[in-house]
Amino acid sequence: MIVVTAALIKANGKILIAQRPAGSYMGLKWEFPGGKVEEGEHPQEALRRELREELGIEVEVRDIFEVVSHKYKDRHILLLCYQCRLLSRNVTPREGQSYRWVTKEELDNYEFTEADKPIVNKLRKTP
Repeated sequence: MIVVTAALIKANGKILIAQRPAGSYMGLKWEFPGGKVEEGEHPQEALRRELREELGIEVEVRDIFEVVSHKYKDRHILLLCYQCRLLSRNVTPREGQSYRWVTKEELDNYEFTEADKPIVNKLRKTP
């Protein structure tokens, strides 16, 4: 099982989503930004590291929003989605990926990874 983190970042009534780079696993699908937890790394620190490396942002990691266990054809992931507070203002993609600030209603316009879909569904139900 691969442990992966994701960030639920809200600012000005919108949510930050990122597109997986072309050529990567599930390339061009959308997700809540984050990444793999390395061996011996705490999930919250992994999330801060991944966001710094991929999007050039700093966050305060808060409570868990959702935990998803999902089996793809070739791998099983445990996705830990944390609510985060954005500490830096400028998002600077460092791996060529696209990102968007979207409303909850706009989430339906994007094709998310299967593991991220339960997060989208929970967001639709929360005020």
